[in-house]
Amino acid sequence: MKTAITVLAFACVGFFALARPVHAETRAAFRDETPDSFAIMEASQRTFRRIVREVRPTVVEINVVEIVSPPIPQRSLLDHLLGRNPAPEPPPERSRRGLGSGLLVHQDAADVYVATNKHVIGNAQEITVRLTDGREFAAELVGDDPYRDLALVRFESYAEMPLAQLGDSDLVEPGDWAFAVGNPLGYDSTVTMGIVSAVNRPGRGSVASHFTDYIQTDAAINRGNSGGPLVNLYGEVVGINTWIVSGSNGGGSIGLGFAIPINNAKRAIEDLIVRGSVQYGWLGINTGRPLPGSLTGLPEDTDGALIFDVLSSSPAVRAGLLPGDMITRIDGRRVSTTDDVTRIVGAVSPGSLVRFDLFRYGEPLELTVRVGSRQEIEDGSRRLWPGLAVVGVSDEVRSELNLGRSMGEVVVSHVLQGGPASVAGLRPGDIIRQVNGTRIGSVHDFYRQINDERHTEVLFRIYRQESEIVIGMSR
Repeated sequence: MKTAITVLAFACVGFFALARPVHAETRAAFRDETPDSFAIMEASQRTFRRIVREVRPTVVEINVVEIVSPPIPQRSLLDHLLGRNPAPEPPPERSRRGLGSGLLVHQDAADVYVATNKHVIGNAQEITVRLTDGREFAAELVGDDPYRDLALVRFESYAEMPLAQLGDSDLVEPGDWAFAVGNPLGYDSTVTMGIVSAVNRPGRGSVASHFTDYIQTDAAINRGNSGGPLVNLYGEVVGINTWIVSGSNGGGSIGLGFAIPINNAKRAIEDLIVRGSVQYGWLGINTGRPLPGSLTGLPEDTDGALIFDVLSSSPAVRAGLLPGDMITRIDGRRVSTTDDVTRIVGAVSPGSLVRFDLFRYGEPLELTVRVGSRQEIEDGSRRLWPGLAVVGVSDEVRSELNLGRSMGEVVVSHVLQGGPASVAGLRPGDIIRQVNGTRIGSVHDFYRQINDERHTEVLFRIYRQESEIVIGMSR
């Protein structure tokens, strides 16, 4: 029995020895054994602590209450026809609570502004902002930006607030340290760490995907993190956490989180503070990616967005942009897709002058464009021209349609429903042989004729189903 107790005593001593904090001399021993690596780890830890101390107070919890109307139960068609089961009374409205994160970005006397996601605020009737020190404030919506899923709320306090330091998201690269701060699932002031997995990620099908790209991170982001910051190693906010890919694990993080680059949000935040709404730059063009072989004579690997249509009396028309122009850069920024055009131009303040680098009929050209306001779209009198897209007839298409070389070199690939080409009767698959009596030997030839404003009516001689047809289209 005594031996057993002695063994137990030694076991307990060993357990408590392991459970005790590591003493200073033990830490020194670790440092002596691995001086360089340990110093690096300690320095990293001090940096992480500093980042958390600086950033946490600038991140708030946002609680909202929405009033929602449940759907009204529908009667069957038979009940309706036979007058049975009268229409039910509308169910009572009910309140729905939501949780998200936000970022203290500006203070003007007693007005304190918090940036977050629009989907966090929704159609809230009540908004409460809770600081890390426990103080709570009733807030109101200043305005939102549905194109980028951003919103700005305001509350009153004369106390000086800690404001977030906004960084430069253009400097972010894959491999950079990344810290996500927010209130996931109600766990306030949670900090997670990872790296930047990728930049310039496109969105997935939402309206916002056309107006912003995203920073991808593996820092854990969950429900409740939306609206909170993605922070770099210097404690600067480089993104606003917005959405995740969660697979089938109930909406939790699997290391695929996405943040709006802060440079895409800065002007929206400023516009909301100054005007209460966001002003978007606008051109009045339809663009797309040219199909291989569409444009000849361009340098190899030329990338860009092809202008298919221009809107009458738009900033694009006033600046001299034409259908068939291939945009490669806007203000020095490379253009690879039509979304690049939307994002870059949308971020420009209306009225600003912007330089466009493009190719026209295979030749390089620079144009200066005064960007308009997206609100101009509401002018219903504008008209798109020409309302169709064409490509060169490839050998594959020629073989499939059994076309000889004399049949034509350009085929209609797309016709805009309700546009001039659609009204005139042009269809995808039509082979364009002549425009205004001029033989069309390339896509460049086609756009030269389409853009010739001396002709108020454009006559097409096309080949369709083994027949030649002449179609007229008014400008």
